[in-house]
Amino acid sequence: MTNTLKMEDIAQALSERLDAISAVVDTQELSYVDEVGDGIARVSGLRGAMAGELLEFKSGLTGETVFGLVQNLERDEVGAVLFGNVAAIREGDECRTTGHIMDIPVGRGMLGRVVNPLGEPIDGQGEIHTSDYRPIEFKAPGVIDRTPVCEPVQTGILAIDSMIPIGRGQRELIIGDRKTGKTAIAIDAIINQRGKDMICIYVAVGQKASTVASIRETLAKHNALDYTIIVSATAADSAPLQYIAPMAGAAIGEYFMYNGKDGKPASADNPGGHVLVVYDDLSKQAVAYRQMSLTLRRPPGREAYPGDIFYLHSRLLERACKLSRENGYGSMTALPLIETQDGDVSAYIPTNVISITDGQIYLQSDLFHQGQRPAVDVGISVSRVGGAAQVKSMKQVSGSLRLDLASYQELAGFSQFGSDLDQATQRQLTHGARMTELLKQARFNTLDVVDQVLSLFAGNEGFVDDLPISQVIPFRDELIKHMDGAYGPLLERLRDEKVEGDLAESLRQAIADFKGDFVARHAAEAEEPAAEVKES
Repeated sequence: MTNTLKMEDIAQALSERLDAISAVVDTQELSYVDEVGDGIARVSGLRGAMAGELLEFKSGLTGETVFGLVQNLERDEVGAVLFGNVAAIREGDECRTTGHIMDIPVGRGMLGRVVNPLGEPIDGQGEIHTSDYRPIEFKAPGVIDRTPVCEPVQTGILAIDSMIPIGRGQRELIIGDRKTGKTAIAIDAIINQRGKDMICIYVAVGQKASTVASIRETLAKHNALDYTIIVSATAADSAPLQYIAPMAGAAIGEYFMYNGKDGKPASADNPGGHVLVVYDDLSKQAVAYRQMSLTLRRPPGREAYPGDIFYLHSRLLERACKLSRENGYGSMTALPLIETQDGDVSAYIPTNVISITDGQIYLQSDLFHQGQRPAVDVGISVSRVGGAAQVKSMKQVSGSLRLDLASYQELAGFSQFGSDLDQATQRQLTHGARMTELLKQARFNTLDVVDQVLSLFAGNEGFVDDLPISQVIPFRDELIKHMDGAYGPLLERLRDEKVEGDLAESLRQAIADFKGDFVARHAAEAEEPAAEVKES
């Protein structure tokens, strides 16, 4: 008897067999390297590759895996920049698409560590355990998802917090020639965030490895390393690593801004974190991008930079913002640094970044060499949004400071050509010289906002006008120490109140009493050496 096969039985048997199959379809495209050199690989045959996609190269010589980032999408080939051991990749080696945009590990485990732009630790302290990843390129929040800057980022530097204030979510450029104190301001700002619930990220681009090590030791010495992450792409690293370093720093910062302390997405009920990111410096990133672009055979433009260099920096800096209440009120503040050549702020990269940011702190070589530290030129330095984030008392006492200093500098220039000055002009010159001296500040000597208000109030009220210039800084430092110890509750009122009424009167009386003791003490100290000289 012959068995007949029914169509239903065949379909059921095939269905059972297919259900039992657990094979995974590999969607990676495979091709081979056509050309490699200067950290650039050209690969044909990857028709499905995406811009910014991560490619996986396998060395036929050593067997190791090297990753690359798609930069050029051309008709017949893909141009990619290589990370890691570039020398291991040769012509003819395998290249596969990965199907995802380049990302890096992020998380709280990075706090206190030094990592490279790929998120790998380079400080010799073992692995970093993180479970989250973020893309190095990320679309900046739209207008609706933001809120105006309304909280201060206190740098602890009197000249900046009074005249060029920075708010949480702002992008404030620090610009100046080489060796004028740009990095010093950024490091002081990081040190001053201790106890202020602010995560700090320092991105070193093209710096010497010894400089990065020195900065790490400085932060550790001032107990600032436990809330700081250092992303380092040194001068010895390849141009692609220097190119992605600032974007890697922004990605790490976005993790804290977009998530609460519990690691869950921020919302109205789960506040996001606050981040301060220092990009030191974007001039070197621009040079690295120019090098990459020229080796990728992109057409050069002004000063040999590619035409999209402006778009590169705008994409990066737009990621700094203050989020809305629905998104958790988190913020990311950016302090990009730009190095000028002989004070030329009209060069291509400086003008680009000035137009992207919300203000600039301009450091002048002449002021630096004259001993004015920090060497801030108040004439062209500006903060476009930070004034909204100043405390009431600071806004009040610093209101006329910029104009007073500008008038003093103009008068000082004219007074060099004439000897006969009326009393009003002489008083203005005397007051301006003391206020300029009052703004001087040593490194790592940050001041609390109430101490800054106290110092400016004393200067505005004329308490330093009759002191020798050499005694202005000692007077300020001793006054702050005295008032912090004896009038703590009075100073705390300056955080929330204006300096008026009984508060202003109490401050005047306390400063006057201290000044009497200060002058008498220093007069006695000056008499003692004179008496010793006579006896000898």
